[in-house]
Amino acid sequence: MWQHTVKKEISFVGIGLHSGNPVKLTVKPAPADSGICFQRLDLAGDAVINASMHRVSDTALATTLGQGDVLVSTTEHLLAALSGLDIDNVLVELDNDELPIMDGSAAPFVHLLKKNRKVQKVDRLMMKITKSMTFQDGDIEVTVKPFDGFKVTSNIVFDHPVIDSQSYTVNVNFETFAEEIASARTFGFLEQVEYLRANGKALGGSLDNAIVIDRDGVINAEGLRFGDEFARHKILDVIGDLALLGCPLLGHVIATRAGHTQHVAFMKMLAENQECWQLVHRDENGFENVLDKVVMATKAAGKKVLPFLLPPMPATVQRVAC
Repeated sequence: MWQHTVKKEISFVGIGLHSGNPVKLTVKPAPADSGICFQRLDLAGDAVINASMHRVSDTALATTLGQGDVLVSTTEHLLAALSGLDIDNVLVELDNDELPIMDGSAAPFVHLLKKNRKVQKVDRLMMKITKSMTFQDGDIEVTVKPFDGFKVTSNIVFDHPVIDSQSYTVNVNFETFAEEIASARTFGFLEQVEYLRANGKALGGSLDNAIVIDRDGVINAEGLRFGDEFARHKILDVIGDLALLGCPLLGHVIATRAGHTQHVAFMKMLAENQECWQLVHRDENGFENVLDKVVMATKAAGKKVLPFLLPPMPATVQRVAC
């Protein structure tokens, strides 16, 4: 399978969900093997951050990347759009510290990006799951199992009759991501929104960019886009966060009650358990070439793929390895 970038610069304008600040974002073509990078144009110097789990600095309410004084927040929806459309290499420029929330989903990004994909005739490096692994923290679980493709299941439970228990599974590819997942919006409860605003968060939130639920139900006039939109949006978040692995994953990910914090912890645990996966190149005919992980770790391209030396996981986290 070949790598992809974009044909031309593509710009989006909006506001940050939490900051409420206006922001312009531009996705630019990038060379093969360069991955996804964010650049803050409003800061002096080389204010660039790689889209890597190494750079995750905060997972409260959104996935924030940080390096020194450079922060880029609410990255998950754009990263999901790029991952879902198999776009590997871009430079993302923005003139503020938070990506625009658009309509609360990845659909506005997908609408333009899917028309402007450009093939780069360089093999994609992929992480193929060979043995099952589970990250567990209380009643939160993220499991990955071998699967010939990329499949995601989200299981969620909320103490509200509108959501209650929902589950959704999708075999993720270019078409299914655009049709089933991309337009699912972020959501929150009215009392939570009021609390967040009182604490300087969700300042850009509105009924135009989020599903808002009160005690009686969804207060957005147009209602839901899907009956299980909440579970679908959780899949969107999983896909966006897993883009921080640095290469596509071949496997079935099952996330139960999980959020950004658990997604990142799962990726770090996965990287540690190298017996559970292989790095492969898969050509257009489906034939695979298995790469040596130790060799990859010494190559310049390898540093953007996975962390091979990691600090220990917190003692409170249960490890359920292969």
